[in-house]
Amino acid sequence: MDFILHLPVIGLLLQFIGYLVAVTIQNSALIVTVATPIGIGALCGFLNERSGVVNIGIEGMMISSAFAAWWVAALAAQVLPGAAGPLGITLPLLVGLVAALAVGVAVSAVHAWLSISVRADQIISGTIINIVGLGITGYLGLLISQNSPATAGNFDRIRLPAGWGDLPLLGWLLRTFVEHGPITLSMLILVVVLQVLLYRSRWGLRTRAVGEHPRAAETVGIDVIALRYRNVLLGGLLAGLAGAWFTIEFGNSFQSGMTGGRGFIALAALIFGRWTPVGAFGAALLFGIADALGTGIRQTPPVGDLGVVLSAIPGQVFSALPYLVTIIVLAGVVGRSNPPAADGQPYERETKAA
Repeated sequence: MDFILHLPVIGLLLQFIGYLVAVTIQNSALIVTVATPIGIGALCGFLNERSGVVNIGIEGMMISSAFAAWWVAALAAQVLPGAAGPLGITLPLLVGLVAALAVGVAVSAVHAWLSISVRADQIISGTIINIVGLGITGYLGLLISQNSPATAGNFDRIRLPAGWGDLPLLGWLLRTFVEHGPITLSMLILVVVLQVLLYRSRWGLRTRAVGEHPRAAETVGIDVIALRYRNVLLGGLLAGLAGAWFTIEFGNSFQSGMTGGRGFIALAALIFGRWTPVGAFGAALLFGIADALGTGIRQTPPVGDLGVVLSAIPGQVFSALPYLVTIIVLAGVVGRSNPPAADGQPYERETKAA
């Protein structure tokens, strides 16, 4: 069978598939970690769009929350005790996390007011949030970094007991889905909870009704405006959680533009996942695999003919692999994945006859 691997095209394809599988298995825990901000951002978009509000401002919400988490945690570390508890949790980090959530909700409240009450163009509202968020945090980050504030550290990950990670299959699953920090673990829980609530709860039924046909939903007593506000604000909590991941879990510092377009990739994951939490999480893992693959090719390229071919490709291509996958995915699902019928359509209550 080895001769198949030396065929000009089929052999290279099989070698690539084998290399991809090996990279995925070896870096499974890292893939879940890297997929965290994309997955949580997609859940933010899910809450918004399932209730009929388009939100392309996730990137701006995430970068604003990332800055708030880092700065507030750093300030709190100067006055609060820093003794670490389980998962590296300290009071300064908790204060930073609360600040990130508050900023996420505050920015979402602005988007909700513009989109629902003012009935402004939702795309423009999200664009403004992205521009302002990236601009202000970049400027403030530059000013604050000149004073070199002390960092508050970051959350730690769960450590499996000795020997558990070596168990056949079960050990790999535990390392993949358990050995993480609290924010990544929260994402895994939220995916399951929101998937169940979407199809098995009163809230889920009402959310789907408002996103598909708000006029009909109002006729059966559902407050469309209130539900949209509530879901957009809940989405802001998730955007704040995703932003906090960058500066108090994955890292402990802030850099301008550090979200790197993951808010936009989260929207692509939401579309590719057909506006469901589990589907969006699966798409986020796909982008995480693309990121791990690009890193693997740059650091430990494959051997043989495949390695020769890949070495001729500029390294910048592999660095951009997650973004290339985003373009390919969107090009492939456009026209095949249908959003909620009322997505992006401002709603105005019918006036009662006098």
